[in-house]
Amino acid sequence: MRLLTRGAALAGALVLGLGVGAPAQAAPLVTLDKGHVDVVDVEYADGGFELHIHHETQGELDPAETLLRVLPKAKTTVPDDPAYAFLGAAGRPVWILPQVEDPDLLFAGLSTEELEAGVFAGDQVAVTLCGVSGPGKLSVFTTDAVGSPSVVFNSRDGLPDTTTLSAGTHKHVNWAFTAAGTYRVTFHVSARLSANNQVITSEPTTVTFKVLNS
Repeated sequence: MRLLTRGAALAGALVLGLGVGAPAQAAPLVTLDKGHVDVVDVEYADGGFELHIHHETQGELDPAETLLRVLPKAKTTVPDDPAYAFLGAAGRPVWILPQVEDPDLLFAGLSTEELEAGVFAGDQVAVTLCGVSGPGKLSVFTTDAVGSPSVVFNSRDGLPDTTTLSAGTHKHVNWAFTAAGTYRVTFHVSARLSANNQVITSEPTTVTFKVLNS
């Protein structure tokens, strides 16, 4: 049996350390902090749901490889109005991505635009917020023409929370975070098929937000 020289053995060790056996590096995150984004973009294909993030310029994105940043400009305070008590005590800080477009912040919504009419019973799809992990609470709500809020999701009073969307539609909402830091927000969707009355549910999908204080 031929013996390796010390130099050849060292070269072989370097090849093993740097070659095929080395762990692959994770792909860099796509970071978004402005523009029109669908935080939950629902698609249906091959008998199942898929949830993506969709951005107006970046296109369809994998939530596991995307970071949504809430810039310091989003910071405000909870209004002194009992209707907003779901956000916490009046005067406390809160970071809000608004329902109405602000070019300096993310314009974030929910989308079922890829879903065709007639596939689901009543053309309805249920979107469920099933978990929030982070330094504070998350509330998602809409406001009407006179500023009155209507809560869609609220982690403060327990989860899961579910809202129903029509197939082929798009909805913008306010996203409110009560503290700076990183939040992992998990959704799933479900619907009943018109053809056979079967209920189908997606796998849970987690979206990551980073709320910046400065």
